[in-house]
Amino acid sequence: QVQLVESGGGLVQAGGSLRLSCAASGRTFSNYAMGWFRQAPGKEREFVAVINWSGGGTDYADSVKGRFTISRDNAKNMVYLQMNSLKPEDTAVYYCAQHRGRTSSANIAYWGKGTLVTVSS
Repeated sequence: QVQLVESGGGLVQAGGSLRLSCAASGRTFSNYAMGWFRQAPGKEREFVAVINWSGGGTDYADSVKGRFTISRDNAKNMVYLQMNSLKPEDTAVYYCAQHRGRTSSANIAYWGKGTLVTVSS
């Protein structure tokens, strides 16, 4: 059974940084693309970033480009989201997701339960 467990959320002031982590288990981690999504209060869940199976390809939402960096460690079954220059509008529950295949062209297969990030102004 696949499990995705996020950690690293919390309260931070605008301009600050946080690093989210996602620990994956249950199947061969390096075979799958991994992504981060977020859902702000009263809004739909939205794409944040994705990284392919090897870490050699990444993509970001325009709203976070240049501020957020996604990375993965296949030896540790971990994916990370480094978030810098945080803004109040980044406040959301952040979800880790595992795709059905090696790239983001594959649909999402599994979701974590999320970790809350709150950015104060």
